[in-house]
Amino acid sequence: MAAANLYKPALRFAQRNGFCPLSSVSSSSSTNGDFNQQHCNYSQSVPVKTLKNVNTTSLKRGTGGRSSFNGIVCTVFGNTGFIGRYLCNRLGKIGTQMILPYRGDFYESMRLKLCGDLGQVLFHPFDLRDEDSILKCIKYSNVVINLIGREWETKNFKFNDVHVEGARTLARLCRETPSVERFIHVSCLNANPNHSPILLKKDTKYFSSKWEGELAVREEFPNATIVKPATIYGQEDRFLTLYGNRWRRHFRTVPLWEKGEKTIKQPIWVGDVAAGITELVKDPSTAGKTYQFLGPERYKLGDLVDWIHRLIRRNADDYGYRRLHLKYSPLFQMRVSLLEAVATAYPIAFSHWLGLELEHTSDFAIEGLPTLEDLGINPVKLGSRIEWEMKPYKIEAHYMEELGEFPKPIPPQPLL
Repeated sequence: MAAANLYKPALRFAQRNGFCPLSSVSSSSSTNGDFNQQHCNYSQSVPVKTLKNVNTTSLKRGTGGRSSFNGIVCTVFGNTGFIGRYLCNRLGKIGTQMILPYRGDFYESMRLKLCGDLGQVLFHPFDLRDEDSILKCIKYSNVVINLIGREWETKNFKFNDVHVEGARTLARLCRETPSVERFIHVSCLNANPNHSPILLKKDTKYFSSKWEGELAVREEFPNATIVKPATIYGQEDRFLTLYGNRWRRHFRTVPLWEKGEKTIKQPIWVGDVAAGITELVKDPSTAGKTYQFLGPERYKLGDLVDWIHRLIRRNADDYGYRRLHLKYSPLFQMRVSLLEAVATAYPIAFSHWLGLELEHTSDFAIEGLPTLEDLGINPVKLGSRIEWEMKPYKIEAHYMEELGEFPKPIPPQPLL
């Protein structure tokens, strides 16, 4: 072991504070004075502790924050979607190591690298039909989350391919992988094998495929946890911000089925959905259960649309806004059909008939299923978030009004 030469004052300080115990001291002469030769104890002399049962839990480090490792290695399929971005942020805050599979452009997933500490966020390409690529994404994980879903079909992926066969493949491979202990599948609240169409002439298989996907997951991975969220709102959502988009308006009116009087919504903030899934990841006792995530208040869709337009200053008195029955808007119907025919791969401004069907489908709680409150989470009320969510869609949004310059819009009364 190499010797370290220290000046006498430095040597005395190190000895006094126990940094470098003196093992042998020899005097030597030099032009600069006398020196003591010091031999320090390094880490090589410390006995090595060998882990008998090597697993991720035994490798926990830190206090549970972002720079810690909480023992969870989680693969999040569908991480570039609406819920995925919020969920990855929540998981990274508690010290989870994340493996983020990506199917398209790598740079869509790469921005999620900031959700965790250095080395805690890893990426890997995959394809839903390539089982070898999926196995590479999950072979080191003990928790796998499936957020993959689609609100329209393409020539490459139909609803059955994504919601049923894709979910079945993920659940089966997770069951066959020894390291995977938990599988969490996100479906939707209105998954139903017998959905009655509201606007469409025939069932599009969206809700039935979601239902069949839940059955497939249960069949392949019996201890899977299934999440059924209601209509979700937040930044870049397809609910609140949809009504701020000019493509959803018809001149200065908004066409709605039955003027929105027969549609009941119980929207939930995406941050609460992400927090709920994070609690499911942390709590092993939730395995094998089905949860429903709903907001704390229920509203008529028409009342919500009125409230949104008051917030963005497109009210009835100044702007001329009003609700219109959808069946009395032939030009709007023609535009939706035209946009759907032109943009087959990706609906322009999400203006398509299935989107309108989902928009007018009511949210109803399922009796007997546990909710967010059972996980210790109190979902935020819509009134505390909606003004922030709709701020970019205000008329003359660049204008910074003074405090009290505009009257505060009166929120509608929630339904009992």
